[in-house]
Amino acid sequence: MDLPLVELSVLVKNLVSIAVAFLLALPLGWEREQSERSAGLRTFPLVAMASCGYILIAEGVLAGHPEGTARVVEGLMTGMGFIGGGAILKSEGTVRGTATAASLWNTGAIGAAVAFDRFEIAVLLTIVNYATLRWLARFKDTQAGPPGAS
Repeated sequence: MDLPLVELSVLVKNLVSIAVAFLLALPLGWEREQSERSAGLRTFPLVAMASCGYILIAEGVLAGHPEGTARVVEGLMTGMGFIGGGAILKSEGTVRGTATAASLWNTGAIGAAVAFDRFEIAVLLTIVNYATLRWLARFKDTQAGPPGAS
């Protein structure tokens, strides 16, 4: 059985894409880790890399079939919603984890954007997500629940 040859240029491109997705997710994971959330420094980069990887696979296998790639993106979005749903906790009339869930969903989009070579989108998503988590939390109504409830 002959193993398929991998072109070095494709290998390097994919490695760079996955590394960029990993690096762009680090600030988000770091912020969540510092805020003592359930998902943090390990989860966010893994989500970005996996999302990037699924799109890279789809692009390689489904080249010339945009409807197939669209189905992969759709499945990825649904899966990210499922993972995010696991970060949301409801207890005694309060809900926690919605910002983490939304950030995980966004991190999937970061990985997908990198895979589609839309680095400007990936960088913007990272910056806006980080800024939202870091600086808008001070405007949150803390009377609605315990501090840091999102």
